[in-house]
Amino acid sequence: MKSASFSFVVMADQMASRAASDRVPGALDALAGLPLTLPFERTAGDEIQCLTADPQSVVDAVGRLTRLDGWRLGIGVGLVETPLPESTRAARGGAYLAARTAITAARHAPTDLALAVHGGVGRDRYGEDAEPARDAEAALWLLRSVLARRSEEGWELMDLLDDGLTSAQAAARLGVSPSAVSQRLSRAAREEGRRGAELCVRLLTRLQDAVAPDEETR
Repeated sequence: MKSASFSFVVMADQMASRAASDRVPGALDALAGLPLTLPFERTAGDEIQCLTADPQSVVDAVGRLTRLDGWRLGIGVGLVETPLPESTRAARGGAYLAARTAITAARHAPTDLALAVHGGVGRDRYGEDAEPARDAEAALWLLRSVLARRSEEGWELMDLLDDGLTSAQAAARLGVSPSAVSQRLSRAAREEGRRGAELCVRLLTRLQDAVAPDEETR
């Protein structure tokens, strides 16, 4: 019998792909460098996916794909067969089945994102056992909603601040006044985005704790 490990599968599907150019190469470039178990790659047509056991990586991927705009997201939670192959396209397990369920559900979900758990917790989405999955999904909806409203100027400012620049230094780099930076900072909802991301990580970690023991005893 093959062994298994508990993981997240993040699946992304380009929306309105028939009416737009192929955006997969740009998405893969934007997602490069994330600490993933198996990195993002094209799996079929305009769809990409990755494998990770780290909730922070899930949240970072959601943020980067939200910045790009035009991507529907499905997050699957569950077991993956080990030893792992070199490519996520060759990997198998419940987490991948759950990701497929989630990407389908995302077509009708707020912010075009859905989360699904394979077996056990999350199968009955209205039962008490589903609470950790619902909470994590709702937090991701809220985070994505905040980030989706951020302008490209706002993202540019966030990049500079994340690199360690002060607001005054960022203003000088951008060639705008400190008051303009303050206004951009407010519109970009930096603190809301930061705390929202932290909340998502905590809730995905709680989901891991709730699901993994039950899954691994199967």
